[in-house]
Amino acid sequence: MYARLFGHPKPGAIMVTNTKTILMILLMCTASMAGCLGNEGEEENGDEQVITIAYYLADDSESNTQAQGMADRLSADLGVKVNLYDVSSEGMIIQALRFGNADIGFLEGGPAWIGWQEYGLSVLAVETTTSAGATHYNASAWVLNGSDIAEAHLDGNASTDPFALLQGKTSCHTGWLKSAGMLMPMGYLIKNGYVNPVGDKSDINSLRNTIDSHFDGSTSNGNAASIPDSGALYSGYSGALECLSSGYGDVAFAKGDDFSTPHKYCDNEDAADNDDWCLDIDEYIQLPSFGQSPSHPVMYNPEDLGEEMSAAIQEAMLSWGNEMWVEDYQVGNETYTGCYNLLSHQVSEMPANQCGGEILSSVTSKGYKLVAGNSQDHLGSYSDLLGAIPGLSEYYHSSEKYGISEAELTVQE
Repeated sequence: MYARLFGHPKPGAIMVTNTKTILMILLMCTASMAGCLGNEGEEENGDEQVITIAYYLADDSESNTQAQGMADRLSADLGVKVNLYDVSSEGMIIQALRFGNADIGFLEGGPAWIGWQEYGLSVLAVETTTSAGATHYNASAWVLNGSDIAEAHLDGNASTDPFALLQGKTSCHTGWLKSAGMLMPMGYLIKNGYVNPVGDKSDINSLRNTIDSHFDGSTSNGNAASIPDSGALYSGYSGALECLSSGYGDVAFAKGDDFSTPHKYCDNEDAADNDDWCLDIDEYIQLPSFGQSPSHPVMYNPEDLGEEMSAAIQEAMLSWGNEMWVEDYQVGNETYTGCYNLLSHQVSEMPANQCGGEILSSVTSKGYKLVAGNSQDHLGSYSDLLGAIPGLSEYYHSSEKYGISEAELTVQE
């Protein structure tokens, strides 16, 4: 079926067929032309397969041109036709992959988790978010040095659990339903029995009640939990750390380890670049990480896309990370404009929007290369934590967030 993957019959090959058999086939084709011509969306013009990418097509013609460049380049790499399937939400991408309207699609971490756990979608490739190739960041809790929570973590005594001391303290979140700032820490604390959910477990708003109940520092002359609206005081990663630094809160939920929030805002080479509210960097103590938040993956449905073709798509998309567009590039006495391959050091003539570096800069969230991945390694830690949040799946399915349930009807119309 796939000429590029399996080849064509050898010239001169002889095929012997019974005459009655040929007549029967012709009669069957006459009665049912659709079956002989191939399934819609799978074959077109004989044995040509069509690969479809679910993608947001905006009113911006330049963005659409870049998306079409990706489709044209993938078509050239695979030797098959590649189409774009217009979507308007993450939910539509999930349902398009689920029902076979599309073969691959770019998703955020949350929808990818739903797609994997509830609809059998798989990770094909994953974005890198730094030039060093990071595909995750750790979600962690930060407390102040000298606090009882810090001492319980640093004392080397296994019987003193810092997470058990969080009850009744004031928490600093980056915002409502933010990944590292709320969902991952709360998922960890609920999953491991530190926090008991309060309210209707099918309603995401019960999470606010749960936080307010567990982290109500006002019961001990402190403050209520900080769950700021976007742009409000203490919002975002810097806001959560400021909440801790100012003394309002006792624990800040943010990024840790290689992407440490305190080191980003309070440990610059030039101290003048630190935020005004920063304490000395040694004042911030990181507790053990809750888990890993994943970069955006490229997803596919293994029930519809075979192993050979999925491997070919993955190989093609990963190779784009070795290319960059150059203009008037000097090589010896010659000047080149085109797509430069960092491995072969060759410059190819092609439209700029089909060069790997240009594709990645427009279709990925950070503009860095894609790497191979699988669902368990990329989403496993994240999935374990999100699955513990009451009402999160229902919320993601609703039109209030990703519209997964509504999209089910749209893609089947």
